[in-house]
Amino acid sequence: MTSVQTPKKQKHAGQKPRLDEPWQVILFNDDVHSFDEVILQVQKATGCPLLEATRITLEAHQNGKAVAYNGPFSACCRVAAVLREIQLIVEICG
Repeated sequence: MTSVQTPKKQKHAGQKPRLDEPWQVILFNDDVHSFDEVILQVQKATGCPLLEATRITLEAHQNGKAVAYNGPFSACCRVAAVLREIQLIVEICG
């Protein structure tokens, strides 16, 4: 008797992404706001300490972008909305 393996289901391009998967908020470099403004807004959005907000802001400045937050989709939407309050450029990636 031969064993037949059923193919595993693959994700199709038309499927909606799962909202409980890890998501990221990407903060892009900003030449309009001061470092202090961005750092304070990152703290407000994420609740992270000053040192972490400074690291995120510096990474975005030096590399053009930085991961500002990791978490579920709903939390990423909230964080992105707070960052956008002062017109920072962000993207949610999953």
